[in-house]
Amino acid sequence: MGRGRVELKRIENKINRQVTFSKRRNGLLKKAYELSVLCDAEVALIIFSNRGKLYEFGSS
Repeated sequence: MGRGRVELKRIENKINRQVTFSKRRNGLLKKAYELSVLCDAEVALIIFSNRGKLYEFGSS
């Protein structure tokens, strides 16, 4: 039996939202890297946090 789908909705608590972003950010960057390697594709990922900080990934 698989997991059920989780309803996606905005996290209202700012602290919890920042914690969730921090935990998921590295996973998202890793997925972008894996996609570029597996598909031999050029991938660019730009992320801005709620605090305005920039995170980027680019394959070449």
